Amino acid sequence: MTQDDLLTRAQAWLAEDPDPETREELAALLDRGATDELAARFGGTLQFGTAGLRGELGAGPMRMNRSVVIRAAAGLAAHLKAKGRTGGLVVIGYDARYKSADFARDTAAVMTGAGLRAALLPRPLPTPVLAYAIRHLGAVAGVEVTASHNPPRDNGYKVYLGDGSQIVPPADAEIAAEIDAVRSLHDVPRPDDGWEVLDDEVLEAYLARTDAVLTQGSPRTARTVYTAMHGVGKDVLTAAFARAGFPPPTLVAEQADPDPAFPTVAFPNPEEPGAMDLAFEAARAVDPDLVIANDPDADRCAVAVPAPDAEGGWRMLRGDEVGALLAAHLVHKGATGVFAESIVSSSLLGRIAEAAGVGYEETLTGFKWIARVDGLRYGYEEALGYCVDPEGVRDKDGITAALLVTELASELKEQGRTLTDLLDDLAVAHGLHATDQLSVRVEDLGIIANAMAALRERPPASLAGLTVVSAEDLTKGTESLPPTDGLRYHLEGAHKARVIVRPSGTEPKLKCYLEVVVPVGDASELAAARATGAEVLAAIKRDLAEAAGL
Repeated sequence: MTQDDLLTRAQAWLAEDPDPETREELAALLDRGATDELAARFGGTLQFGTAGLRGELGAGPMRMNRSVVIRAAAGLAAHLKAKGRTGGLVVIGYDARYKSADFARDTAAVMTGAGLRAALLPRPLPTPVLAYAIRHLGAVAGVEVTASHNPPRDNGYKVYLGDGSQIVPPADAEIAAEIDAVRSLHDVPRPDDGWEVLDDEVLEAYLARTDAVLTQGSPRTARTVYTAMHGVGKDVLTAAFARAGFPPPTLVAEQADPDPAFPTVAFPNPEEPGAMDLAFEAARAVDPDLVIANDPDADRCAVAVPAPDAEGGWRMLRGDEVGALLAAHLVHKGATGVFAESIVSSSLLGRIAEAAGVGYEETLTGFKWIARVDGLRYGYEEALGYCVDPEGVRDKDGITAALLVTELASELKEQGRTLTDLLDDLAVAHGLHATDQLSVRVEDLGIIANAMAALRERPPASLAGLTVVSAEDLTKGTESLPPTDGLRYHLEGAHKARVIVRPSGTEPKLKCYLEVVVPVGDASELAAARATGAEVLAAIKRDLAEAAGL
């Protein structure tokens, strides 16, 4: 694009931008002649994919703003009408990030202008409430305005269809084509009213449904510390806990209420270093049975347990550990159906399912795939996502997962046992499934592309001294999986080591998922097995980083 083309495109965008803030921002860039910055914003368009849209707030087609959202909403509306959904209901939810309420209202206006019915949730609420509302209200689609656990400067736009689960191909490409067909915002009718703002009936129905995940008469004694991570989870989670009869969680006051600046954390993600420090500080003061955290839109659930040997006395459980605990609990409760997980999650779930005689299925990464498994009873992903009530919410749900893990902790507490004890039992029964992740956040997305190219051109012959016995390029798909941008390696030996490498679909990260399975004879061997697992994982991580040029 020449400089003249760049300026022409920026000026045309400025002329139809409906937001005074981004108009002022863009006008200032034009006045300064900030060519590099303008090129970064106008050198392409933010791509609409199976995660919808997600990006940094700001003016221009490569940023999240009202103009981009109006075009996205218009594309979704056109797609729905092309599928014969004219007059159908689109329900819209939003979190408490910067511009979320504006983006939600713009979406409602576009849907109304297109001849669809639109309904806004009454205020910022957890993403699972929106996912529930789609099916509860018989909607033809749903939109959630959220960037989940991304940095404060980001926002996003997540799309669901009428089955209550997120879009997958080919719907994403079809919607993207309709977005591209929008020539001017002046062509998109946006009335000032005509949509519905829902009352609390949907929220009350969701809360009533949360009781379904618990066993009637089960113990409800576990004491918790809870952080909402500056997000929208607090009111809904505390209401759900009160309905269930659990002790009121001790709140991490500094992080309890929504704040789009996320002032106490570098990244509002319980997995990030330092994000749980205030929660652990609160736990040391009140000595609970477990610590629970939601991410800002409360679709993820993190769990930490007392660990006298750990620095600070608490240890975050990995998502794979919580996934296994919830599976074991559901088996104990007599659950039937299919247990599912994505390919990047621990193979332990398959072993639990096999031993229990329940179905098991592996999917591509993301709940858009997990939620579509036929006969699904339980699904999880290692990134702290758990679907424990698929008939209610066909997506990950950090509220119902928190209820279920607290019920499990209560049952164990009545027996004088802990979540850690149950993890030990699972390791003895099925082998110690040790997992780790090599996650590299980048400013330049070219680093990720180069790393993937290096691994494809020169696949490692061995990792941690173990021969790579199979190397799959998942872009070609497999017998059971559609194509995706990823690589999977299996290593020789009794440890059944496995590595999967893929670019993140929601953040500028390259993610490498590692698993080692160490056989365990009895509980006396657990400490040695953990040491072996940690040693092999560390060596795989080191060798993989070198092979990828990271």
